[in-house]
Amino acid sequence: MAEPQPPSSRVVRLTHARRVWAVAAVRGESHRLSRLHAALEPRVWRGDRLVYCGNLIGIGPDVAGTVREALLFRRAVIARPGFEAEDVVFLRGAQEEMLNRLLRIQYAPGPAAAVEALRWMEAHGIGPTLAAYGATVAEGLRVAAQGPVERARWTGAIIAAIRASPGHDALLSSLRRAACTVPVDLAGEAPGVLFVAAGLNPDRPVEAQGDAFWWDEAGFDRAAAGIPAPDGEGGALPWGGFARLVRGACSRHDGPVASGWGLTLDAGCGLGGPLVAACLAPTGEVLEVLEG
Repeated sequence: MAEPQPPSSRVVRLTHARRVWAVAAVRGESHRLSRLHAALEPRVWRGDRLVYCGNLIGIGPDVAGTVREALLFRRAVIARPGFEAEDVVFLRGAQEEMLNRLLRIQYAPGPAAAVEALRWMEAHGIGPTLAAYGATVAEGLRVAAQGPVERARWTGAIIAAIRASPGHDALLSSLRRAACTVPVDLAGEAPGVLFVAAGLNPDRPVEAQGDAFWWDEAGFDRAAAGIPAPDGEGGALPWGGFARLVRGACSRHDGPVASGWGLTLDAGCGLGGPLVAACLAPTGEVLEVLEG
């Protein structure tokens, strides 16, 4: 079996994890996140880790409330004996990446490019995130058609609103690209679980994924099917040496569903579906699935 690829510093190593609770894309549905947290509260035990698999914000009706709920539950978990701050991890998803890019829209090469970028973000659900911080897409389009000074003033106001919301700036500034378990057996490190927001590129190593973690759903499906075994061995091997690949978002919204070495959690939260969380052993076995 292939050895696990060494993750980059942007990939959190969940060392000594007893179990991992992975939360699917929330997409601004604070009431579903609150219900899920109520179910998780008695189930998160000492030695567990909690990974929010990106797309916490965007699309749904209560982005600010969702971030607030996530922060409150994180605080409650890490306040327990035996827990550390790094035991709760938030991954960057497409929605968080769009917000990050929008806040740099003043650097667009011109008004046409700025307008095109914002219209694309609008079509992909950034409107509710802007509303959470006192802005609108209509206002942004008007400003985008002007110069870089006007765009910088507009994004500056959004940044100020994020910073005025307790904990929001710290959370959005601490997002990680991916997370992986590091199980240990008698031979040393055993194949673990890789948690991503939505996709990956099976032709690149973990540390060179770039934005594939947010956009390359088809690549995730290819990786989940495995890679060809060396000539003469037949069958397939797990991509990157990981025993399981887990993603929080998928445009099919058909989760929770396992396929090959992959596990998709997204059941369409924020789009009319439930919010899913799965508990996994550090070696990839699914131990429990919850819906909120």
